[in-house]
Amino acid sequence: MKKSTPGQLATAASLAILFTSAAVAGESAEEKIARAMSAAPAAVSAKATVMDTDGTILREGDNGWTCLPDTMPGDHAPMCNDKVWMQLMGMMMGGAEYVPDRIGISYMLQGEPEGSGVSNSNPAHPDHQSAHDYVETGPHLMIVVPKEMLEGITDDPNVGGPYVMWGDTPFAHIMVPVALEGKGVVTRKQ
Repeated sequence: MKKSTPGQLATAASLAILFTSAAVAGESAEEKIARAMSAAPAAVSAKATVMDTDGTILREGDNGWTCLPDTMPGDHAPMCNDKVWMQLMGMMMGGAEYVPDRIGISYMLQGEPEGSGVSNSNPAHPDHQSAHDYVETGPHLMIVVPKEMLEGITDDPNVGGPYVMWGDTPFAHIMVPVALEGKGVVTRKQ
């Protein structure tokens, strides 16, 4: 297995620092790759780079997408990100302001496991599970756009359809639930 580039490693290291869940011991690279690939349609994930949360490149890709087996180390919430989303994640973890100048897309078609949601308003909430605006979303897309494009989109995940997460931060993005059946959006209000 090949090690990541410095930018990819910085993103992964920052994720590991921010999220302190323990990694799953003994899991094979093949299992992690399969889980990572399940986050997006095969047309995206089949040729994507697969990177573990410690920055190890589990599989080289050639289509500009990066899939991870976990959003937080060991949480089993896979995601596949385009270059803009990988930049967003790296900048978010490093604290530098992020100002998107184009659309970026992240797939999370497996959704978030039960109990692994976040505060809908504060990406740095000290205890996401106790946040008054806690939300966990089933299968979804996340879309980052220039901030002016968020105007008119609700930030209330309870109204159905897309909603803005972290709207008053430089990391604002649109959450697009896509579950046809099964887990949708879970909040404290339900």
